[in-house]
Amino acid sequence: MSGVPANVFSIPKPPTFATVEEERQHRKQRLAAAFRLFARFGFDEGVAGHITARDPERRDHFWVNPFGMHFGQIRVSDLILVNHRGEVVEGKYPVNAAAFAIHSQVHAARADVVAAAHAHSLYGKTWSSLGRLLDPITQDSCAFYEDHGLFADFTGVVYETSEGERIAKARQLQSRDPPQPRAPHGRAHGG
Repeated sequence: MSGVPANVFSIPKPPTFATVEEERQHRKQRLAAAFRLFARFGFDEGVAGHITARDPERRDHFWVNPFGMHFGQIRVSDLILVNHRGEVVEGKYPVNAAAFAIHSQVHAARADVVAAAHAHSLYGKTWSSLGRLLDPITQDSCAFYEDHGLFADFTGVVYETSEGERIAKARQLQSRDPPQPRAPHGRAHGG
């Protein structure tokens, strides 16, 4: 193509790491940044919502936001590492029980999922209250055409891993983990 720089189609490759510690630090930095972005764009609501990143070494552990800390204030040093039993292995804050109940089951069901997010954004909650999938009527929504699901059996705040397991099973059917409206609650993503 004439006039187009040669590297215009150069797509960055995923980073590689010399050590598991480097990969862990990279994931934690991106996780802390994700919380700040969620706060900036209004994807937070009080203590509701959570994002997790699987630990690269201890695959049944994940990093998560501490309970009660505003997304816009979260730093790498604030993140907590939780094991598959819900015990805080690293960090000085308590874990959000709903975050553990949902994310532990999503990570257990999907070994390929590195990160998962659950947001209580204004528009996400509004759309999920309709209990329907996205219509492919815009360029952005077309990206999810026939590649997202609806978890319509919301029973309230999730405190039990059995509810998290039901969410994970509903999501397990997807080849990748696109947005999943949780009627009438919010959205959940993983990837």
